[in-house]
Amino acid sequence: MKKSMRALAMLVITLVVTSCGQQSDTASTGNVNETDAGPVSGQSAVQDDESQKDVVKVAIGSPDHTTLVTALKAAEYVDVLSNAGPFTVFAPTNAAFNKLPAGTVEGLLAPDKKDDLRTVLEYHVYVGRLTTEMLQDGQVIGQASGHNATIAVKDGIVTINGANIVASVPASNGIIHVIDAVLLPPAK
Repeated sequence: MKKSMRALAMLVITLVVTSCGQQSDTASTGNVNETDAGPVSGQSAVQDDESQKDVVKVAIGSPDHTTLVTALKAAEYVDVLSNAGPFTVFAPTNAAFNKLPAGTVEGLLAPDKKDDLRTVLEYHVYVGRLTTEMLQDGQVIGQASGHNATIAVKDGIVTINGANIVASVPASNGIIHVIDAVLLPPAK
């Protein structure tokens, strides 16, 4: 055990010393995401095929959530939701996005609508881990967007703002509740 810890400590020290010696190339390119070693990636780039998947990797692995994954990428939220959390993500399916008026998704994916897209995505995230057993009828939860959402429980069916929770999937950094509608934050 001591040898393993010592080897790990030496590896960390070597990485720190090596990375401190590299200079960012922001002066010549203006790009803060690149170093002499190449592009810098966030938590989502960590390769780990043994641990339980985080909420983003679970969504990426689901053929029913390709629109959500596209939106997360467009909003640049993949790394945020790959971090430790915990997060409760209310994840609309592709069919849920298809229920929106024509052009809504495409409009939100436009680069000039990034702030609006982020607000919509944040309205689907609760910071903390809430299982369905923890959700109660009439409960109001504060979403990451700063808006509240209301839980309803009737005949064993749990909804959030009227969207049915149709499945729940645990993740390493929280839980995903699959929902059948897109949650839209209240108008300002």
